[in-house]
Amino acid sequence: MNKNLSIGDVEALLFVAGDEGLSLKDLSHLLERDEASLTLSIKSLQEQLNKRSSALDVIFTAGTYKLASRKEYSSLIEKYAQSSYSNRLSQAALEILAIIAYKQPVTRLDIEDIRGVSSSGPLQKLLLHDLIKEDGRLDAPGRPILYKTTSSFLDVFGLQSLNDLSDIFSIEEQESKHILYDSFQRIREED
Repeated sequence: MNKNLSIGDVEALLFVAGDEGLSLKDLSHLLERDEASLTLSIKSLQEQLNKRSSALDVIFTAGTYKLASRKEYSSLIEKYAQSSYSNRLSQAALEILAIIAYKQPVTRLDIEDIRGVSSSGPLQKLLLHDLIKEDGRLDAPGRPILYKTTSSFLDVFGLQSLNDLSDIFSIEEQESKHILYDSFQRIREED
């Protein structure tokens, strides 16, 4: 396999893995490469990121490799997180929130299977807004994180309980009860 291609493959997998990261064993299985050559590829990826002064770095924590922003960007990222720009929810975040609300507890991979695209960024935003939280780990290979909505989710959308969700989109009240959709739009438009 081409050395540059394997570095790109590693970078792509670490990107889509998001906060969960991937172990060397997982990378080896996914890329069908031995762990020793993958260790070299990871080191090469780190060198490339350093060489091009990337804001990203590959870190190893809790037995997994992850792409993360470099420490020198922490004040800029904090500024963004505290700004009105970070308070808006994207269409992707709204979709993910709806999936979690109706299918909880659910893993990031389940969400991505439904949406067909990566969801780690919007998931982080929903966690920051305290609309979702981690709810343990699935007893499956890789022990993926399970997500569910929070009490803040109920407050923001004016719901007494999750049982109210089934009533929101019932056929007979479809026109008059778009509480969740309207609330999603309100959050999205707020500054």
